[in-house]
Amino acid sequence: MKFIKDVIGTELRIFEKKFADAVSTDTPLLDRIMKYIIKRKGKQIRPMFVFLSAKLHGEVNESTYRAAGLVELLHTATLVHDDVVDESMERRGFFSINAIWKNKIAVLVGDYLLSKGLLLSTSHNDFEQLHILSDAVRQMSEGELLQIEKSRKLNLDESVYFEIIKNKTASLLSSACAAGAFSTSNDKIIADKMKSFGEKVGIAFQIKDDLFDYGNADIGKPTGNDIKEKKLTLPLIYTLNHVENNLRKKLIYLLKNKNKNPDSIKFVISQVIESGGIRYAEEQMNTYRDEAMRILKSFENVPARTALEDLVRYTTDRKY
Repeated sequence: MKFIKDVIGTELRIFEKKFADAVSTDTPLLDRIMKYIIKRKGKQIRPMFVFLSAKLHGEVNESTYRAAGLVELLHTATLVHDDVVDESMERRGFFSINAIWKNKIAVLVGDYLLSKGLLLSTSHNDFEQLHILSDAVRQMSEGELLQIEKSRKLNLDESVYFEIIKNKTASLLSSACAAGAFSTSNDKIIADKMKSFGEKVGIAFQIKDDLFDYGNADIGKPTGNDIKEKKLTLPLIYTLNHVENNLRKKLIYLLKNKNKNPDSIKFVISQVIESGGIRYAEEQMNTYRDEAMRILKSFENVPARTALEDLVRYTTDRKY
């Protein structure tokens, strides 16, 4: 990550100040919550993709900063709403907004962040960027609802899994790359190409997240959490489609009826490992990573491209 910070470190520092200003408010409760969110922000992977995608095609400008702000506002809003939907009490090792201020306030905070994103774009006529990111929000909502529907039925089809993560996770990352590229190139063809790049990275990123559920690394959520929530993950889908029928029936029974039992979770994890589900998911992750790299190599070899390559590798090599 050091080289990445060398390439866009200045831009990230400026962005932090601009983002804090963008969410400031005269409403005391809301301002207190915004400061709580800012202090506990994540690694800012998506703004990094915005700035590097922009630098790959030109010089970072005010439109780029607004694109990064819009991406971060939408991302934060969806996280706040997701914690309400999932009844999650923690986010990145800290209490979630709904855990401290309850669901009603959390929903309103998410709505506030969404509205700030809309205003940030419309007040500067960044309509193409707004279109790109609004489409991502639509896809994320569809992906979340599809996941809820399929988890209830335990419809474990690999094509459904990829449709879910393409919409739910990859759409925002792909839109971040597209919006960043458009902010400096003003070229829809380049933006579409960068969107495809971001989608490949986003899919690899989500598969890596799925793999964490089967390890022991300190990743901010309990091992087996996806199993407890009956979420469709690639290692699990592969396992259910490749074990013998009696074992498959047993695993499905455990997932439906014993998914919160520690012994059942351990058994499911052990079968996923033994069946080759982890190995298969890693192979798929690396395939998407390599496809993203091939798209990058079609652009000029400049520091921003090297930094993007490092960021892509980070998504698949990270420890948490």
